[in-house]
Amino acid sequence: MIDFTLSPEQVQVRHAAHTFASTHLKDARAAYEALPTPEERFQSTKPILRKATELGLIKGQVPAALGGTGGSFVDAVLMVEELYAVEPSVSLTLLGTGLGLSTLLMGGSAEQHEEFLKPFLSGEGVPLASLVYSEPGGTANFFEQGGKGMQKTAKREGAEWVVNGEKIWATNCAGWDFQGADLQCLVCRDASPNASSDPSTSAMILLLTRETLSHNDPSAYTILHHLSTPGHTATSGPHIKLTNLRIPHSHLLAGPDTNQATRLVSAAFTSSAAIVGAMAVGIMRAAFDAALEYCKTHDAGGSAVLLERQSVADLLIDIKMRVEAGRALVWRAAHAVEHQKEGGEELAYAAKIWCSEAAVTSVADAMRAVGLVVLDGIPIREPDG
Repeated sequence: MIDFTLSPEQVQVRHAAHTFASTHLKDARAAYEALPTPEERFQSTKPILRKATELGLIKGQVPAALGGTGGSFVDAVLMVEELYAVEPSVSLTLLGTGLGLSTLLMGGSAEQHEEFLKPFLSGEGVPLASLVYSEPGGTANFFEQGGKGMQKTAKREGAEWVVNGEKIWATNCAGWDFQGADLQCLVCRDASPNASSDPSTSAMILLLTRETLSHNDPSAYTILHHLSTPGHTATSGPHIKLTNLRIPHSHLLAGPDTNQATRLVSAAFTSSAAIVGAMAVGIMRAAFDAALEYCKTHDAGGSAVLLERQSVADLLIDIKMRVEAGRALVWRAAHAVEHQKEGGEELAYAAKIWCSEAAVTSVADAMRAVGLVVLDGIPIREPDG
């Protein structure tokens, strides 16, 4: 039997996310859009994230078994859709912390959970976490046999690992003051003399905190460039450089020669694929709602409102169908991944790919329905930097 009816608890999750988004995210873009640089726009959103922390949206990304208030994976995608239907940039910062914690949640020891999750369970401050994976030039094929492996390297020196290399696009990695997030899960490659030459087994994950950064020279962690991200203009994922950065061996989350780092990274991005699908559904929903409202009240100089034109109605119908189809795919993928159903990983990536592509088509269709007036009021900005 298949039943897509949400439970009372899931309805409450959706309602709570909708309330937060409509109360705290609705006016965010108007506030940050006038700021000239991506770093200023990102920092201006900190009060919203503080409120999110106070309301439990950070703690809610940690499972109850580890001290958080997180529910099911279906609960998570319900929340994501509601957030993204209102404002994507601040939502990505919030959800980026969930991704940042994912490898620690899945692979950490009890002692590591106790030590490193504290800032995210207190409900205080504005903690950020980051999964620091991507590198300049791309990393999609780094783990295959014969591949180059991660170019950010770590060498064991006594009770410490010495890390060197560059990373890019890691959401939240630099923190609010650009001196490092509260927790960074650094994916790198063991470059010790006797390290494996296999890219997958030489991979490792180190846990980097602000306290550890404070014990290093300031030159050990530097921002090379703040990136402007189209569509998410108030998020932060800068190009960073690590130079002889020393991290205690006790902060090793996944060691080399075990393949554990590869498995954790793969699991993190598989789960996040379904999350991306939910993001895309939210964007499609927002495009549909905006276009529908406009077409109900504008006639483009004709004798009838746009919604009564068959060509316009057809465009809106197509968007609505994609929203419904995408949502069903995301829900099925989330349920399958959480319950380790056969084909769950494939469904997660299908949700990411299909919904993302459907979102692009849907936004274009919404623009066609509304007409060129859609460009009114859109600021034209020179590239940052």
